Amino acid sequence: MKRLALILSASLLLVMALPGMAFAQDAPSTADLSLAMDTMWVLVAAVLVIFMQAGFAMLEVGFSRMKNVGSVVAKILVNLAIAGLMFWAVGFAFAFSDGGSLQRFIGLGGFFLTGNEATYSGLSWTQVPISAKFVFQVAFVAVSLAIVWGTMLERTKFAVYVIFAVVFAGLIYPLVAHWVWGGGWLSELGKQDFAGSTVVHLSGAAAALAGTLLLGPRLGKYDDEGRPVTIPGHNMPLAVLGVLILWVGWYGFNAGSTMAATTQIADVALTTTLAACGGVIGAMGMSYIYRKNVDVGMGGNGAIAALVGITASCAFVAPWAAVIIGLIAGVIMYITLIFVDKIGVDDPLGAIAAHGMGGVWGTLSTGFFATPELATVGQPGLFYGGGFTQLGVQALGIISVFAFVFLSSLLVFAVLKATIGLRVKPEFELDGLDLHEHGVYGYPDLVATDYQNGSASRQGVVSGSSTGSRG
Repeated sequence: MKRLALILSASLLLVMALPGMAFAQDAPSTADLSLAMDTMWVLVAAVLVIFMQAGFAMLEVGFSRMKNVGSVVAKILVNLAIAGLMFWAVGFAFAFSDGGSLQRFIGLGGFFLTGNEATYSGLSWTQVPISAKFVFQVAFVAVSLAIVWGTMLERTKFAVYVIFAVVFAGLIYPLVAHWVWGGGWLSELGKQDFAGSTVVHLSGAAAALAGTLLLGPRLGKYDDEGRPVTIPGHNMPLAVLGVLILWVGWYGFNAGSTMAATTQIADVALTTTLAACGGVIGAMGMSYIYRKNVDVGMGGNGAIAALVGITASCAFVAPWAAVIIGLIAGVIMYITLIFVDKIGVDDPLGAIAAHGMGGVWGTLSTGFFATPELATVGQPGLFYGGGFTQLGVQALGIISVFAFVFLSSLLVFAVLKATIGLRVKPEFELDGLDLHEHGVYGYPDLVATDYQNGSASRQGVVSGSSTGSRG
């Protein structure tokens, strides 16, 4: 009896131990868990960056007039889709694959994401799967493309968005990304751009400037004597909501560029936060000095300019420097926006000032403030005994990237202007792009029009779309 009880007890213990033994045999290693955490963080960061498209949508809707808000969201959707498909087909390969003898300028393998880990040598420093790398990087090209259209709102043909998106996401942006992040010639020189002040923001702004110069200002933007006239957006709360969404998304943008779940994430998030706060104060302070009021729209653009400015240096500078970088970015943005307006360049969103000059200042800032301890790429900044070496590399990066993107974009836009045309008809612009380009209004109940005969009451459209304030 005792023997039977002993056998039964041993059998029970064995049964209870089997799941634990099986788990011990199949338990993931520390390396597997670390890779899983890195992959999860990169995907979360990618989602945050993709959600920035909602921020761009709300920002552009708020700064647009009622008659054009449908065209804004349609453009956001189609460009996100085109950016994804073109980057999958060719852009990711051009940006990050091994280019052989042309490696300094372009990647030439792994199209349609068919390569393996070794193919995309430009991202070999991070161990997350290729799929995660792609999802994160495609979010960046979509942001850069969104910047292009901020200057061209309310008067551009929808077909122009589509065609230019194909070229920009498939070729122009990937070449710049390869030069800086993919092992290209600027990377060899030690160009510092942790998350894209140059690659993403300056590129988008350079293309935006090219398109805007050929497109011309909106009807009514300048009076008969050439003086700028304020064309107010219709919804400042939506515009500020867009700024806040972009601010939140920027934590994926900057901290996600670690491409690993390390404690560095917190440090990058800290500098990003401090810079954005400084940008708001800098821009609103300039508004009060210049106009004796606190302009809400300028405060929002100040935050964006500062976030752009800290994007290159967020992992390379101390917190105190982040405050200075953000504050100066807000001031530069305000001065640039006033200047651009006066010289006849109609930029409804302030993208040239916020993303362009913010990108220039952000790129240069690492040459001033990068610390010896944090400068894992390139050299320390001027204020830390690094001399002018890194500052010179940063300046070279600005000049070369701006020149390439501006000239190539100017060529594409010039071809489009000579063929299909860039701009809608004047009557279409007065009626609003929603009706003529998309056949629907974003606010149909607020516009007194008669659609039954296929025509809009232009007086009703114009008067119904001029409420709100524009920063």
